[in-house]
Amino acid sequence: MEMAKEDRKDENALAAAAIEGDAQALEALMEGIRDRVFNLSLRMLGTVQDAEDAAQDILVRVMTNLASFRGDSEFGTWVYRIAVNYLLNYKKSMFAHQPLDFEFYGNDIKFAVLDETDAVIEEESREELAEELKMSCTNVMLQCLDPESRCIFILGTMFKIDSRTAGQILDMTPENYRQKLSRIRKRVAAFLAEYCGLGGGMCSCRRRTAYAVKQHRINPKKLEYVRMHPLDKDVLSACKEEMEKLDELSLVFEELPAYQTPDTIRDRMEMVLKSVQMKKIQEF
Repeated sequence: MEMAKEDRKDENALAAAAIEGDAQALEALMEGIRDRVFNLSLRMLGTVQDAEDAAQDILVRVMTNLASFRGDSEFGTWVYRIAVNYLLNYKKSMFAHQPLDFEFYGNDIKFAVLDETDAVIEEESREELAEELKMSCTNVMLQCLDPESRCIFILGTMFKIDSRTAGQILDMTPENYRQKLSRIRKRVAAFLAEYCGLGGGMCSCRRRTAYAVKQHRINPKKLEYVRMHPLDKDVLSACKEEMEKLDELSLVFEELPAYQTPDTIRDRMEMVLKSVQMKKIQEF
């Protein structure tokens, strides 16, 4: 979800205008970063509900601290720093209370009792449920990484942010960032190769749907991922053929869609933008 250079310049100009009190510039600025903040929150926290709550908090923080943006960096980098600092310390998510690791997740895949013909799943809905499970599982798999490693992997593999910018966001040198990203990719690739069907492993989303429903991992009556609206294809990351095989396994994550912000966040942000409190903040 890396932005074109022209768009980054436009964001800095919008930020400058918004700081001067231009309400339309502020609205356009928030519209431009909303999807990025939500998708980062979703990958970092693993559930749509937690991502919605965190994204709303982050966007409010961006608005209320906008006057502190001096233009020394790109506005998007500044936003990512706020978002990353918030998400690295977020303690209210489901997985903060129920932490995962690759050993536990691998054993769950290895020893689960699967029944592809289970009557709990209607055949016509199995493909949709399998797609839901794939999207959910890949986000949950990220929770097996510690928060910093997860963030490094997401920024480098899914958001395609260059090492210089990622280093600024995470307060580390580009060289240190690249070294850490390489090690994390190898860990993820090794897990995918052994367990995930997308990477040639033993698990199959389609065969696992009934088990996932019984374990309340997915709810057939409330499918979150397949009902969200993906962003346009031209902003999605795609696998590069020249990548080494090891990287290609971890790049399963690059094929995940980026989503438009759910309407709940849009409605809340519109309410905040029009609130009396926001007008007072802009007057400072």
